[in-house]
Amino acid sequence: MTLMENISEVTEFILVGLTDALELQVPLFLIFTLIYFITLFGNLGMIILILLDSRLHTPMYFFLSNLSLVDCVYASAVIPKVMVGLLTGDKIISYNTCAAQMFFFVAFVITENFLLTSMAFDRHAAVCKPLHYTTTMTSTVCALLVTGSYICGLLESSIHVAFTFHLSFCHSNVINHFFCDIPPLLALSCSDTYTNEIGLFTLAGGTIAFAVLVILNSYLFIFIAILRMHSAEGQKKAFSTCASHLTTVSIFYGTIIFMYLQPTSNHSMNTDKLASVFYTMIIPMLNPLVYSLRNQEVKSAFRKLAEKAMSTLGLAY
Repeated sequence: MTLMENISEVTEFILVGLTDALELQVPLFLIFTLIYFITLFGNLGMIILILLDSRLHTPMYFFLSNLSLVDCVYASAVIPKVMVGLLTGDKIISYNTCAAQMFFFVAFVITENFLLTSMAFDRHAAVCKPLHYTTTMTSTVCALLVTGSYICGLLESSIHVAFTFHLSFCHSNVINHFFCDIPPLLALSCSDTYTNEIGLFTLAGGTIAFAVLVILNSYLFIFIAILRMHSAEGQKKAFSTCASHLTTVSIFYGTIIFMYLQPTSNHSMNTDKLASVFYTMIIPMLNPLVYSLRNQEVKSAFRKLAEKAMSTLGLAY
């Protein structure tokens, strides 16, 4: 068989979407529009707040600003296309656009994985070795951790996309999903996907396992350090600095493990769609809310910025 015979003849795919019920199209469009608006406003607002307030120019908020940027990008890779499909009924996505959507989505989800790991390391340094924190989490170290997160995300995504789009799609071009994700494309392919499944499980599993082990190890030492504190106020402050990150980690990894670390044959696409809504739309929206509602420094910075804005508007008038 020649190489040309292995190349798919498909030039476009049809995304089935979340539902065929016409009466749900407009309500879902309105809901997703609101979610997307909150996601962009919350994450971009967090980035601007961190940039403008010098009190937030610390390693933790440097990682948080990058987390917000990543959430904006991977939500934007999926939600606008879903909104267009609901509003116009256009469910067609070209072969190259499908590959691009998968690339950006997977790249920035993996980047988020490594950013959350870096944030756990940062919290470990802050709680367990506070006297050495400034020498441990230097600007160079933070820049290397963030840059490494993006590089790992882009490289791993390239591998997943290359392996997925090397497959043939000869029986059907209808994707039983609302965006181009790996499991539904593996289910659609007429090629033998065993190698892809093993590769997905190994690569994604290895990435998640590494991150989870680092995070668990960091928090094990954090909890030991907190228990050794004699001050109740100190324990409360240490817990509060970690609570937002722990909440984000629990939501993110719970959903990702459910989605990707199971054989493709066991996937129920309808169940996966609901889980996918959660991690493509809800998690990027929740992250800035979790960090803003549970963080006194962020709330204080927001009040300061709001007061400054009101004062400027008052002078203008």
